[in-house]
Amino acid sequence: MGDVPADRGAGRTQRGARRPTQPDRGVNRVLAVKRSPLQGGPLAYTVLALAALVSVFPFYWTLVAASRSNAELSSPTPALTPGPNLFHNIGAALQQADIGTALLNSLIVSGTVTAGVVLSSTLAGFAFAKLRFRGRGALLGVTVGTMMIPPQLGVIPLFMVIVRLDLQNKLPSVVLPSLVSAFGVFFMRQYLLQALPDELIEAGRVDGASLLRIFRSIVLPVARPGMAVLGMLTFMATWNDFFWPIVALSSQNPTVQVALKSLGQGYVPDQSIIMAGTLLGTLPVLVVFGLLGRQIVGGIMQGAVKG
Repeated sequence: MGDVPADRGAGRTQRGARRPTQPDRGVNRVLAVKRSPLQGGPLAYTVLALAALVSVFPFYWTLVAASRSNAELSSPTPALTPGPNLFHNIGAALQQADIGTALLNSLIVSGTVTAGVVLSSTLAGFAFAKLRFRGRGALLGVTVGTMMIPPQLGVIPLFMVIVRLDLQNKLPSVVLPSLVSAFGVFFMRQYLLQALPDELIEAGRVDGASLLRIFRSIVLPVARPGMAVLGMLTFMATWNDFFWPIVALSSQNPTVQVALKSLGQGYVPDQSIIMAGTLLGTLPVLVVFGLLGRQIVGGIMQGAVKG
C-alpha cells in the first residue's frame, strides 16, 4: 500500500535533479561588448579629422613657404599651395649655413643624450621605486627639486667648467651636461612604481638572481614602453635645444638650431630660405617618429594590457 507509482517517482526525480544553468543574457551582452572592437561615431571621427588637420597644417605651411619667394610670402594674399622654388631655396640655405654638418652634429648629440638619459633614468627610477635604502626619500626630493631651478642660472658656472676642460666649441660640451635628467628619473620612477609588481622582484631573488640580473631580465622588459616614451621626448627636446648650444658651440661646428640662426640674414629676412632650412631640420625628426612611433604606441598599449 506504500508503493509509489513509477511515473510519480520518475517525475519527482526529474523535479529534484538540478537543471543546467543558462548564462545570463546580460553577462553575454557585456562579454560581446568587451570582445568587439571599439567603434567611434561620426562626431568622434570629425573631431579626430579636425585635430589631424590642425596638427599637419604647420608642416604643410613650412613646405609651402619653403617653395615660394620672399615677395610671395609678404603679399597680402599669400599662396596656399607649394611653389616651384623649393630646391632653389634649399640650395641657398645650404650655401648660407653648413646644414649637413649641423644635421650630423644634431644626430650625434641627440642620440647620445637620449641613450644616456634613458639608461640612467631607468636605473635611478628602479632604485627609487623598488629598492629600500637609507635617505631614499630625501635624495628623491633633492632630485625632483633640481627641476625647479631655471637652467639659465647655471650657464655661467657650467661654461667655466667647459672652458677649464677645454671642451668649448666641441660636441662633448653639449652632450655631457645633459646625460642625466631629473625629469627622466622621476618619470621612470613613477612608471615602474605602477607597472612593476613587487612579486616579480621577489621571485627573482628567490631564484638566486643578482640585482643586475633582475634589472636586465625583469625590469627592462617591463620598462620598455616607458623607456620608449622618455627616449622620444628626450630626443625631441635635445634636437630643438637652442640656448645652451648657441653658448657652447660656434658657427663652424653647429647643431641644427644654431645653423638656422644664420639663415636669411639681412635688412629684410628671407623667410623662404629660413623655412627651407627649417624643413631640412625637421625631416630627420619626422623620419625617426615615423619609424618608431608605431612601436612606441604599441609598447604603451602592450604595457597597459599587462598592467
